[in-house]
Amino acid sequence: MGFDLRFQFLLLLRRLPQVLAIIVAATGAGIVVAFSLPPVYRAEARLLAESPQIPDELAASTVRSSAEEILGAIQQHLLTRENLLDLAQRFGIYAESSAMPADVMVEDMRRRIRIEMPPFQQSTGLVTVSFDAANPEDSAEVTQALVAQILEQNVEMRTAASGGTLAFFQQEVKRLSEEMAQQNARILEFESQNRAALPESLEYRRTRQSAQQERLLQVDRELAGLRDRRQRLAEVYDRTGRIGPSLGTLTPEQARLEQLRQELASALVMFSPENPRVRALQVQVEALEEAVRQQLGGGTGAGKMSAFDLQVADIDGQIAFLAEQKVLLEHELAEIAASIDATPANAIVLGQLRSDYDNLRLQYDQATQSLADARMGDRIEETARGQRITVLENAAAPSGPAAPNRKLIAAAGFGAGVVLAGALVFLLELLNATVRRPAELVAALDIKPFGTVPYMETRADAVQERMRIGAGIAVILLGLPLALYLVDLYLIPLSELLAIAAEKVGLTSWAERLRPGTLG
Repeated sequence: MGFDLRFQFLLLLRRLPQVLAIIVAATGAGIVVAFSLPPVYRAEARLLAESPQIPDELAASTVRSSAEEILGAIQQHLLTRENLLDLAQRFGIYAESSAMPADVMVEDMRRRIRIEMPPFQQSTGLVTVSFDAANPEDSAEVTQALVAQILEQNVEMRTAASGGTLAFFQQEVKRLSEEMAQQNARILEFESQNRAALPESLEYRRTRQSAQQERLLQVDRELAGLRDRRQRLAEVYDRTGRIGPSLGTLTPEQARLEQLRQELASALVMFSPENPRVRALQVQVEALEEAVRQQLGGGTGAGKMSAFDLQVADIDGQIAFLAEQKVLLEHELAEIAASIDATPANAIVLGQLRSDYDNLRLQYDQATQSLADARMGDRIEETARGQRITVLENAAAPSGPAAPNRKLIAAAGFGAGVVLAGALVFLLELLNATVRRPAELVAALDIKPFGTVPYMETRADAVQERMRIGAGIAVILLGLPLALYLVDLYLIPLSELLAIAAEKVGLTSWAERLRPGTLG
């Protein structure tokens, strides 16, 4: 059983009243919905995110956030609960719906506000700001208020960022300056406490040590010479009674004493010490020695020093002076040796202190340079010479509503009617199991008849069929719009109902287009 185009066309003609009724009813419903939705006015303002006016090679701003990031942050600030409620109260958006919950107001305000930011890598940084309202004046005023907030917050965010950077580096420079002063004080204190063992004077102290060691050896030699000289002078004096070997300047008593000493020496060679002659010579020698001492001033009551005593005192004075010098030299050499031994450890500590100071100095120089850059960046932001957002076109009251698209909704109703009519015809044909063609009879009974006689419809059957079709069409044409009207009036607005249906099937964009005008 093949496809019979003529039969299908006849069936369509037979079902044409139902098809037309469904299409007309769906189109009528679409028209009712389209014209029942309140108008939504949308005022738009265009902003431009401009590039910095001063090249970064000459002077760079310290605000490194891109325009897209800043606009994203501004958008989040605009859509906060407090700001949205403030806008709604300031412009009386919900003055006629004072009992509306605050959460519903916030959610509706967020649906109405549109901030379109295309990818900045693929565009010139154009930003569109709009607000949907029930009348054009409210739309323009709220849109302009949003634009003013965007410009204000952009300036505040950028100046706050540059000002925060400037304040940070000012504190950092101050902190590093104080730490450098403290570190410098530690270095000076250490150098003051160890000024005799600093590495800078090590070469001088080593040279001084060598010189003082040579001086000590010279003092030792001089001391040895003076001590030897004193000993020889005492021996000569004890042996001869004078301080020199020459006889040309002797007094008679001294000459006589020398002669008696020679005779005593000769007698001792020949006689024993107990010999009277020897004893007599000894007595004479002792008497003359006393007389010579008296002549030389060696008497106990004379109050004068002999030449021997003068020379011995002079030598003793030199020995005492050199001994004192030796002690001083040994003490100085000990101090020099101790300072030389302590120099390596002091050099390590001093090197660490100076290294810390150099590190602080390097950080201070870097912070000073960063502070200069921060001052320049803050100046750029204060004078609006960096990246900025300017208004290309202010919001104006629209001359006509932007939504809903009544033609599109009516066309959608017509399309839905065509689909429903086609589905109805297909369903009726699918459920109809009656035999209406000879081919169906052959297929059903598996016989080949000699002929077929079609069903002969009477006049009464035709009238009844027409009445039934007319009643169905009337019900569809009148009942469906009436039902929609009653639903919109007593149950739920049609726009809200359509928005809910669109959300259920996943058409979120259609739901947002249908919903804004319901709370105006």
